[in-house]
Amino acid sequence: MQEKQTNYRAVILIFLIIAGLLVLLLLNRNRSYNKSVKIVPIEIGLPAPDFTFPGINGKMVSLSDFRGKIVLVNIWATWCPSCVDEMPSMERLYQKLNDEDFEILAVSIDSLGVKVVAPFMKRYKLTFPVLIDSAGTIGAGYKTTGVPESFIIDKNGILVKKIIGPRDWVHPEILRFFQDLIQKPWSRE
Repeated sequence: MQEKQTNYRAVILIFLIIAGLLVLLLLNRNRSYNKSVKIVPIEIGLPAPDFTFPGINGKMVSLSDFRGKIVLVNIWATWCPSCVDEMPSMERLYQKLNDEDFEILAVSIDSLGVKVVAPFMKRYKLTFPVLIDSAGTIGAGYKTTGVPESFIIDKNGILVKKIIGPRDWVHPEILRFFQDLIQKPWSRE
């Protein structure tokens, strides 16, 4: 009986040692991975983190595709009442500035993706580009705390303004702000 108990303890001890070594190995592996990932803070005056998501048509779109344009990145969801409220004014802004160096990229974080976003766009007659981020990964890069959150990016890819909450995007002051940004030259570096 005592011999059995000793063998049982030895097996448990060996198991714990192996488990501990595996944990250390995994922690060390994650630590070296984290060193290779460059964490870019999102701050006004710094480059906005690039991203690539599919549009509702399935075509992949990146923020960097729009260098030379002012970009309004709006992070939203169909289930968010404030997001729904601001969408008509975003459409009016898009219609007013569509022929200028301006673009809207509305990034939906709806987990059901195109299935809920496409009918939403149709129902509200929205024509600006919508990208699908069903996993909500943009939130980490842009340090969002909820929806809607908007980021205004200049022609050089620099974050100019972060806006938390809904806005009337065609308010004269906001329109003037965008028009002033559009008039500024950009460098193609």
